[in-house]
Amino acid sequence: MATRLNLRELKKQRTRNALLRSALELFTSQGFDRTTVDEIAEACEVSQRTFFRYFANKEEVAFAVQEMVESRFVVALRERPAQESPFEALRHTVLGTWEALSRSVEEVIPVELHMRTYQMIESTPALLAAHLRRSIELEEEVARVIAEREGLDVDVDPRPRVAVAAFSGVMRMTGRLWGAGEDASVDAIRRLTESYLDHLKPSLGERWTHDRV
Repeated sequence: MATRLNLRELKKQRTRNALLRSALELFTSQGFDRTTVDEIAEACEVSQRTFFRYFANKEEVAFAVQEMVESRFVVALRERPAQESPFEALRHTVLGTWEALSRSVEEVIPVELHMRTYQMIESTPALLAAHLRRSIELEEEVARVIAEREGLDVDVDPRPRVAVAAFSGVMRMTGRLWGAGEDASVDAIRRLTESYLDHLKPSLGERWTHDRV
């Protein structure tokens, strides 16, 4: 029975991954708005009903891998050593997890396709609006993690939200610069991110524990 259940779950995961990869390939090659659910299902030789068994809509597919990456980023941030400053924890998390996240993404889709998807989201108005909304929600979650690490009340002390806003601003900037460049590799965006994050260190590099407002 356990073997049958495992095989069933494996088949479901393979179907979901196939739908995800086909959708992202279509989105990045012909555009998000021009791609239909029927085309995605047809590319995988399944029915439209099967598509909706795994995804609520096209937007959910577009952000599926990004959601996985963001969730693992938050988990990794929670696991950073307690003695690290907010900046160190954020910086080490985003730079230190590139390799692990790349492996996780590769289990679902090629990293190159994930990077192209990011560029597609940035250039699609409807998705960009959703991306910004999701970014605000992620910033709030990360700010609360930072506040918890520092022993602060995020609704009283503004520094966690300010720090995360600055950090997120750098991430968005480097993402746009990388997307406009010619090198779409993971190494390229990692180098660019590291370079820009280093400029935040003078203002965010110290612990706050002994200097609360």
